[in-house]
Amino acid sequence: MKWALLSLLFTIATVLTGCEPLKVLDPKGPQAATQAKDIMLSIGIMSIIVLAVFGILIFMLTKYRASKQSKDYEPPHIEGSLLVETICVGIPVLIVIFLSFVSVQSNYKVEAKPAGYGDKEPLIIYASSSNWKWHFSYPEENIETVNYLYIPTDRPIEFKLYSYGPITSFWIPQLGGQKYAMSDMVNTLHLAADVPGEYMGRNANFSGKGFAENTFNVKAMSETEFDKWVKEVKKTAKPLTEDKFTELLKPGHLGQSTYTGTHLGFLPPPEGEHGGHNHGSGHSMNMEKDEKASETSSESEHHHH
Repeated sequence: MKWALLSLLFTIATVLTGCEPLKVLDPKGPQAATQAKDIMLSIGIMSIIVLAVFGILIFMLTKYRASKQSKDYEPPHIEGSLLVETICVGIPVLIVIFLSFVSVQSNYKVEAKPAGYGDKEPLIIYASSSNWKWHFSYPEENIETVNYLYIPTDRPIEFKLYSYGPITSFWIPQLGGQKYAMSDMVNTLHLAADVPGEYMGRNANFSGKGFAENTFNVKAMSETEFDKWVKEVKKTAKPLTEDKFTELLKPGHLGQSTYTGTHLGFLPPPEGEHGGHNHGSGHSMNMEKDEKASETSSESEHHHH
């Protein structure tokens, strides 16, 4: 038994040395930092409970282990203990109340526009999924990418999520939590990146045989570099036509690609909207653009619905 336990501990230690840090516990933005803090708080509370329970268990097994009592010994009759029952019920109730308060408070933070960026207007990106790709439309910049995302640091990002296929879930673990993308409504997700770098994004909701590869790359850079990239795309990328976008929507896997123009004009997002707080004026302006686009492309919209 001793050697078996030693072998188990050695195996666990060896395996853990090769593990990378959990991405959700390595936040690179304010929304992710809030969630990582809550996760560590929950782990800390659970660790204290586990250690206390095992400590009490060891104490009870040691203090009240079997002893050499006479065969006719009868333990005293005990009706119960108000103190013990209060502790056993009261402590879990207090923990649940505390965690509920923290969770609600954090939920309001991550659902709102990230704080700490002054009066900066959020960069609005329409993120739509199809089997098994991600399409990112930048309406203000009038460009679109497939399976990769460039964003500026130190600026709020407002994602508009929807799907051209089954329900998917948009998730960049180091920037924030996941949120569903659906075909009949638009969900809003607020994120921001404080640190330049490359991050992994993926679909976190099972959506068929291509789900495992339904990923995208995220690169956060300074606003100056982001503006340079936008200018370069406008000079070198091909325009996105309706025929080309229809081809992109066909089930399958693709590499990364870039286009001038977006599909929002000829195939607008769903009309329903849900989620997020503190929408900026930039959002209203883009919704007006979408409404105009809807009027001029009613036939495409009817086909989409």
